[in-house]
Amino acid sequence: MNSRNTADQILVRETNLSSVLRLISHEAPVSRAQLAAKIGLNKSTVSSLVEDLLDRNLIHETGMNTMGTGRPATLLEINPKAGCIVGAELGVDFVAVVLTDFVGNILWRKQVEADPAESLEKTLDQTLALANEAMTVCKDRKLNLLGLGLATPGTVDLNEGVLIFAPNLHWHNVPFRKVFSEATGLKVYVENDANAAAIAEHLFGTARQLKDFIFVFAGIGLGGGLFLNGELYRGKNGYAGEIGHSPILAEAFQNPCHCGNRGCWETYANQYSIIHRVSARLEVKRSSLIPAMLAEQNAPLSIQLIKQAADAGDREAIDSFAEAGAAMGQGLAGLANIFNPEKIILGGPLSIAGDYLLPSIRKTVSKHSLPEIDQQVDIGLSAFGPDASLIGAVAIVVDDILKNPIHVERR
Repeated sequence: MNSRNTADQILVRETNLSSVLRLISHEAPVSRAQLAAKIGLNKSTVSSLVEDLLDRNLIHETGMNTMGTGRPATLLEINPKAGCIVGAELGVDFVAVVLTDFVGNILWRKQVEADPAESLEKTLDQTLALANEAMTVCKDRKLNLLGLGLATPGTVDLNEGVLIFAPNLHWHNVPFRKVFSEATGLKVYVENDANAAAIAEHLFGTARQLKDFIFVFAGIGLGGGLFLNGELYRGKNGYAGEIGHSPILAEAFQNPCHCGNRGCWETYANQYSIIHRVSARLEVKRSSLIPAMLAEQNAPLSIQLIKQAADAGDREAIDSFAEAGAAMGQGLAGLANIFNPEKIILGGPLSIAGDYLLPSIRKTVSKHSLPEIDQQVDIGLSAFGPDASLIGAVAIVVDDILKNPIHVERR
């Protein structure tokens, strides 16, 4: 047998190994016979592939399928104890790190405030310190470290693991993969925060069975992850999904966006826009619970405090959320008309106010999208709320292993 045929056979086996692992991930518990039927391979081939995945500790056997006639079949599912994953999220005003098992269950987490006015080096030091804590926890549990995922706002060069530009942080060309791999010794994955969150929703959340959906990450910025035909759509250079910088108004008097343009969608629908709306209402002495809450808590105006006021029935807080929801809905209606998704999912920091945002979002999308599209699209909240991108940082590691299980050594 020549070397080319051998290489082709290896490639085919690696592809089949990934197909089996991904099918187990999406449809577990599943038997070997069911895998063979769904993938179209013979049972002996599937059994060999399953044994390989068992040797790598990526799957395990879990009970028997006694339904129907014939011999009971052993069922398979992803093994949560395959190893630990470190996930890090670089927010505009915080850094968060989480340690999870292979299916995203949180084993440890910590979050610290970060000042966007501080240097990049300080933020990196904060993140690395937390990552080292997470790694220590994993080692103490005698579990295998599978990798580190990093979710960051802005455009990312996936091949090099470099942040190209983060408008809200004013960071350019940051070699995250190089920095974190040299500091930790782990395989490092870097992804845009909204894309990472979309992958988490597809692997672990409310979009597991969906092929076409839009994830909207709403916080200080507004980003999108687009899943089309079951795959994350990245565009020509991998920068697709920067929905927050779509122009919806361009009058010269409008507030500038951090990207340098005016009229960007996110300037009307991010958390700053809500804080500004509430501040404007308070300046004209509207009746509100918020001034007393600010004095009592001795804290600056924030989304958390505005939500507390809304929960207490404060009309100014509720109306400010509704206005932001309408602004979100206007942009989402355009995306719905273009992509005709099965679902639009809202996650990120602003999702804590989802109950106040969603009615206006749904009403505005219904008003501005085509009826036949509006009737098909479901609009809801992320399974992970404000942690969507943090779990997304974990998900990008899991996703790569599902596609390339040979990267995990056999036991």
